[in-house]
Amino acid sequence: MKCLFAIRLLFVVSSACLCAIITPSLAFSVNVFDYGAKGDGQTDDSQAFLQAWEEVCNCGQVTPTLVIPYGTTFMLQPLKFLGPCKAATIIVKVEGTMMAPSNMEGWKWPNDDEKKEIWVQFSEISGLVIEGGGQIDAQGTPWWKYKGDKASYRPTALHFHRCENLTVTDLTHINSPKNHISINKCNGAYVSNLHIIAPEDSPNTDGIDISESTNIFVLNSTIETGDDCIAINSGTFFINISNVYCGPGHGISVGSLGKNGAYVEVEEIHVKNCTFNGTTNGARIKTWIGGSGFARKITFEDIILINTKNPVIINQQYEDHHSINENGNGEAVAVSDVIYRNITGTSACENAINLSCDLNIGCNGIVLENIEITPYSSGDEVYASCTKANGTSSSCSPILSCLSNSSKLP
Repeated sequence: MKCLFAIRLLFVVSSACLCAIITPSLAFSVNVFDYGAKGDGQTDDSQAFLQAWEEVCNCGQVTPTLVIPYGTTFMLQPLKFLGPCKAATIIVKVEGTMMAPSNMEGWKWPNDDEKKEIWVQFSEISGLVIEGGGQIDAQGTPWWKYKGDKASYRPTALHFHRCENLTVTDLTHINSPKNHISINKCNGAYVSNLHIIAPEDSPNTDGIDISESTNIFVLNSTIETGDDCIAINSGTFFINISNVYCGPGHGISVGSLGKNGAYVEVEEIHVKNCTFNGTTNGARIKTWIGGSGFARKITFEDIILINTKNPVIINQQYEDHHSINENGNGEAVAVSDVIYRNITGTSACENAINLSCDLNIGCNGIVLENIEITPYSSGDEVYASCTKANGTSSSCSPILSCLSNSSKLP
């Protein structure tokens, strides 16, 4: 099928003369049905999707659109949508449902995919827009039996790699075998109006993982999973998260960072206007013993807590009982310039504020302002604890008398 053009002629009539103004409205749309997709939820439609993608990726004179139609379910094997593409912008309209095979034995990995880590990957595509109001169902249930050290057997559902100026919006994403969305080595991404769902006890089903990326916006989304709603990993700078409803899940986490002695860099992370409901953590920073590098200029503000465990937590000595850190060398990731501001609501645990910093280097420049955390259950009490945490606090309840250089202001 060739790249087709729709030219719309707009004629403007004036009293003085007749002017013909030709305005090109260039549109090129490819429907996966055009390439043999069945959309019955059982037939493998992978090759139809790849052929349709090749068509839109090679169409360079317009803004091409790949349409995944409403009311249909497409069963897909692991796929790689590869760029670079010719057009400055490519739209993928997910109006129907993209669905993985229903059992593990039914997955057929490409011959060149030795790691077998990803179900659907978009790689090296600039100006990619994924939208449409449809659903991505990664059929993760049979994979969840692999936990702990065997978690690596489970694939990520949707992975974006080196996609500049990415937009992902208006989608429902359910039941990934592992993390639902991974953003890696991307510069400029706008992620909004997503609903990500997995059972509370599903292991490692992070909503969105961000690594080695800059200028990422995650907005106006609801994330209900069995692990971090959003995890911010090494190599990330200028990340903005706003109006995210998280719960159930493990909160919004910077980290974990520095596993097995890794050097990490994280800076300018801003989380605002978010709600944690029934999560096992709220605003969290976690770094492994033995790591190095820095995590700094991090802000959590205007946060609402509803029955949240560990509402405010820094753990600079993180250890996972499923793993053994291989480089406990006395080093630590430097955590500094962290602001917790305007955080209100209820805690499900007594230790509502826990700043557990490294015994050698501590964490520095920690600021807490206008914190009001009360117990979820009547009759309980909440308190704050600190280890080697340096900074200031004002208008905080519970009071942070443990914070070095702390000042309680009226």
